[in-house]
Amino acid sequence: MKPLGRRHFILKTGAGSLAAAFLGLTPPMTRRGFGQEPKVASQKLGIGALANPHHPPRAKRVIWLHMAGSPSQLDTFQPKAALEKYHGKECPAEYLEGERFAFIKGVPKLLAPPHGFKQHGESGHWFTELLPHTGAIADKLTFVHSMHTTQFNHAPAQIFLNTGHQIIGRPSMGSWLSWGLGSENQNLPAFVVMTSGQFLPSGGSSCWSPGFLPSEHQGVRLMNNGDPVLFLSNPKGTDRARRRRELDALKGLNQEQFTEHGNPETEARVQQYELAFRMQAEVPDLADISTEPKEVLDLYGVEPGKPSFATNCLLARRLSEAGVRFIQLYDWGWDLHGTNTSDDLITQFPRQCMRTDKACAALIQDLEQRGLLEDTIVIWGGEFGRTPMNEERNGSKLLGRDHHPHAFSMWMCGGGFRPGLSYGATDELGYHITENPVSVHDLHATLLHQLGIHHEQFTYRSQGRDFRLTDVEGLVVKELLA
Repeated sequence: MKPLGRRHFILKTGAGSLAAAFLGLTPPMTRRGFGQEPKVASQKLGIGALANPHHPPRAKRVIWLHMAGSPSQLDTFQPKAALEKYHGKECPAEYLEGERFAFIKGVPKLLAPPHGFKQHGESGHWFTELLPHTGAIADKLTFVHSMHTTQFNHAPAQIFLNTGHQIIGRPSMGSWLSWGLGSENQNLPAFVVMTSGQFLPSGGSSCWSPGFLPSEHQGVRLMNNGDPVLFLSNPKGTDRARRRRELDALKGLNQEQFTEHGNPETEARVQQYELAFRMQAEVPDLADISTEPKEVLDLYGVEPGKPSFATNCLLARRLSEAGVRFIQLYDWGWDLHGTNTSDDLITQFPRQCMRTDKACAALIQDLEQRGLLEDTIVIWGGEFGRTPMNEERNGSKLLGRDHHPHAFSMWMCGGGFRPGLSYGATDELGYHITENPVSVHDLHATLLHQLGIHHEQFTYRSQGRDFRLTDVEGLVVKELLA
């Protein structure tokens, strides 16, 4: 007699029917299992759940440049005369009353930026002198200086920025788009992730998790060394024909499981195997940047064979050309508390700017030259901002800033965003927003809008309720759009 699992035993008996009735599940839901109520069990790769966009899209894809650790808005794009005037003075009490900080204790002192600023372009955007290449494309960028978040520690803030919720378990934006829009290239995943810097983001793989969506929508991470994707190469003694026969056999076994139990994750597993097989033929050539002309490598500042943020930016352009829907780059090294020379504003901040500035500008220029920028959204920023006060943790004499959720800056480019715009404002210290606040949910709603998606209609049913990326909030910020 074939053994029967406890869950399947309950569902195949009267107890299963009683439980289904109690939970308000229809019979098909009992076949899928408790808590799983997908409108579409699993789409064929390349085909999204949305048969048609809700409205004509301005963009087809997103490249998200996430500066993990969070750059200071006050040292990059928002010079404040009051910080220069009151540098070294105690922070006014009204800013500290009822406030929570990650590390600051006592009464901190105000801190002026240690590096100079310069205005660029006809738009007159301010940039730190450490970002000359990005400054040179100022008129192509759309700045939001009034971003705010609900989280002030890295992991929950990164997860919130990616999934719309600070607790793990929700799908990331890339996974939502993979599920909803699919990939433009059936030989590649719709959602790709790359990392640079000493560490992964604090939120880990939860930042590119599919949550309750079918697992084939998880972000696929391209590696810096060895196989571009883990285990992409066949093991010794296995050629492509043999691998095809193995997958066909596995597909038959999984189909039997799906027919018997109806678990959508079984179907998702088949789709992942098939995608991996197709990726074996396409990804190695795609990841080989040595085929790029020398002038392109020089534009980005790339050295073939040497992993870097610049290399990832060039790969992001190549992936965009190849039809990947959502490409996310994480660069760690922006958590500048001032506890040592590897996280201070005098040594580490210039180092980070030098590592990333040229490549960010090159990516925009390269996309524009190839006619891709008009339907590609590029977005740059961290998970929160930084305080206008020096942290001085444990009496440190180095310069650094604590986490700050109330106000920070991000920029977007392409994909129908309004170039040259500076949106939102903060008070004289850069502490509180004074004009046009933009929440994380507003940002998500606006990005989805540009991709042809109405965020309130873009839902997935799980555990008895309809979920969406913007949760129960979010407004499209139309002033940002061209």
